[in-house]
Parts: sequence; structure tokens; C-alpha cells
Amino acid sequence: MSDLIRRDLAHLWHPCSQMKDYEDFPPVEVTGAAGSYLHLRNGSRLIDASSSWWCKSLGHGHARLRAALSRQADRFEHVISANTANETLVGLSERLAALCPPLDKVFYGGDGSTAVEIALKMALHAQRIRGQTQRVRFIALENGYHGESGLALAVSDLGLYREPYAEVLPEPVILRGLPYVASSADPLWNDCGPAWPALQAQLEVHARTAAALIVEPVLQGAGGMRVYSPDLLRRLRAWTRAHGVYLIADEILTGFWRTGEKLAWDHVRGGADAAPDLLCLSKGLTAGWLPFSATLVHPELYALFYADYGRGRDFLHSNTYSGNALGAAVAAEALSIYDEPGFGESVAALSARLAAAWTHAAEATGALENLRAVGAVVAADLRLPESLRGRRAGFEVFREAVARGALLRPLGDTLYWLPPLNTEEETVDELTRITIESIQAVRRRMGF
Repeated sequence: MSDLIRRDLAHLWHPCSQMKDYEDFPPVEVTGAAGSYLHLRNGSRLIDASSSWWCKSLGHGHARLRAALSRQADRFEHVISANTANETLVGLSERLAALCPPLDKVFYGGDGSTAVEIALKMALHAQRIRGQTQRVRFIALENGYHGESGLALAVSDLGLYREPYAEVLPEPVILRGLPYVASSADPLWNDCGPAWPALQAQLEVHARTAAALIVEPVLQGAGGMRVYSPDLLRRLRAWTRAHGVYLIADEILTGFWRTGEKLAWDHVRGGADAAPDLLCLSKGLTAGWLPFSATLVHPELYALFYADYGRGRDFLHSNTYSGNALGAAVAAEALSIYDEPGFGESVAALSARLAAAWTHAAEATGALENLRAVGAVVAADLRLPESLRGRRAGFEVFREAVARGALLRPLGDTLYWLPPLNTEEETVDELTRITIESIQAVRRRMGF
């Protein structure tokens, strides 16, 4: 064990980890990063197969983002965003206000969980302003995940994260029986009519007490990279509008081309009439350069809070680094890159390569099932006998992949690729080989 790792384990409590695992699987020592790769102290490199928790959408060390950060740092790095204005933040706000019409108001936070927390608080507060004081319940989707702060965790349906704190979290309504699909080729993608009556029946019970419904549009991340029908979103939008329930789109993972559209909500079609009431952005917003988030707000909801001070219509949420100028500058440059002609086409090409390579990996190993793909994300579950469930086969594949050159961090026994959107074809080939070899090694050892 190197001196750096000894110092690390003496003091660092790593996120989303059981620290005892690090006794025989120590952290890798990163000395640099470029493109789709992390460079290690021993001279090797790792493919960043999950875009460093889904945020490095333009890879590491992007020259234009570094330059934007440097230019802003030469001016100023941060000022309080209450009672001040600056060109960097105003310019970004104008561009975000055009992202999902008619959502033309922008409230800034610090990270993804913060953006969700803001949206949930706004929805609950807005219902109170409307005199709908009975509307105090949140509706969320099965297998959904929205972050680690209080309300964000409360509306997440992952017991592994939520259960230790369940006694102090508000209980959401969880909508079950979602029309999951393998890809956009599934008939349910465009018409989930067969699944809708059972879902609608669940919703109707809470039509008078729900404040908001929150969704990860099309792709659920931490819940297993599950893909569901955008037709469900159309139906949920119509239902929430008919019953006075706000709809929140959590695009923290899915925003900025990850699902093959600029926003995952764009799969819904329908224009302004189909837009959500609130939309949360982070991760790809700065392409993973800085913690920074934005919550886009419908003007009708914003108008409820516009009043003389002290009348109960003041939204007094605050985060110290709300509207951070460095984050805003990088976000503006990232938006310029996402908007370049041909960017969407390049994502489509990557998506096709990933899907084909993932199918090849499944065929070569015979160990993957429930294959799914949307945009630049592919996922599948390890095909395990009952005797091996709960034995952390996914974690063992992860260890093997790290030894071979890929940071293939799983979600339980779900393996997935979510690389930077500008990943090269040769890197996809390398990742495919490493994934196949890693699965085969674990199959031999564990016997499945």
C-alpha cells in the first residue's frame, strides 16, 4: 500500500462506500485525467465508463471549458447572488430560459440534490399560496432516485439509501407498474396505453392531496438504469394539469443529450403545452467541472411568489454558492458546445456504437439479461442463479475491470456504460474487451 493510500484511508470517508471494502480493494491513485481516461500513479490509465458519476459529459480537461473558467477567474470567482447582478449569470440565465419554453425563470443552487430540494419546496409552497393547504403529498415513481438531501431522499424509492432515515422523512406516494422498455423500438415507447389504467387508478386516490409529482424523464439512473416510455410522461403531464398537481422533471442525469435528445423531456414532444412546471439541471450543466445547479420554473408558478414582502409569498431558500460565477461561466461554454451543429448527430453515432458493442458483450459472455439502451447509455443485469444473488457479483466484475483498465462501477448487479459523449470509437472497443474479460473472469470464479 502506497503512502498516499495509507493517508487517504486514515482520514477520508469515501462517498457511497462501505469503507471496509477498501482494505483489499484500495482506491486508485489518480494523477491526471484527459478525455475519457483517468491517468494513474503507476503509469496506467482507466476508462471513465460512468463519466465520473454521470457528470463528465464532455470528458476530462476540455480546453474550451478550462479557458472559460480561467477567463472568469481573472474577473471574479464568486459574489453573493442576492441583490447583485453580473453579465456572466444573466447571460447564462437568458440561455437557460430558452431551453424548455415556457419555463423562463431560473433559480440557482449548488448541486443536483439542491435543485430537487428547491423544486419540491417551491411546489409545496405554491400550493399553500393557492390555498390548497391539503396538498402536502409528493408522488414519485418506483425505482426513482433524486438525491441525498432531506426531501430529495424522501421521494426516492431506493431502500438502500432511504431506509436508515425513513422515520424522519415524509412518506411519498410511489407509482408502481411502470411501462419499462428495452429501447425506443419497443411498442410501449410510443403508446403505453395497456399500462395506463392501473397507473391512473393509483393516481386518482391522491388527486386532491398531491402537491407535486416528480420524475426522472425516460431514464432512471440509480434505480438500475431503467428506461420507460415517454408516452407515460405525456399521460402524467395531462393528469397533473387536470388535477392541479405540479410536475417536476429531474433532468440532473438526463439533461444535455444523454438520452439522445437535448433534454430527455424532448422525447415527450408537444412543445410548450407539454412542458413540466419545474425542471432540475446539474451534472452536465457544467460538464462536471464545478458543483452547480439550476431549477427552471414556469412563469405561472413564479407569479404566485411575486408579492409584497411578508405576505407568505417569499421563497427564502438560499445556498451560499447559488449562482457561482465560475460555474456559470463554464455552464455557458458547455451550452455553446452542446448547441454546435452536428453535436446531436455525434451523440447518435456514439449511441449506435454503444448499443452494438453492448449486444456483442452480452453475446460473448452469455451472462447479461434485460439489455436496455437509450441515447448514450446502455445497461443490463448479470444473469445469476438464485444462490449467487446478494453475493456482489457486480462488485467483483468492477474489481476485475479496474485491474484491466476500466472504472466500471456497477449498480448492484446491474452493469452499465455511460461514458463521455465525445468518447472515441477505439475507447468503446477497449471498454467492450475489458467488460467481456471481466465478466468471464468472475463467471469462472463464482460459477455462473
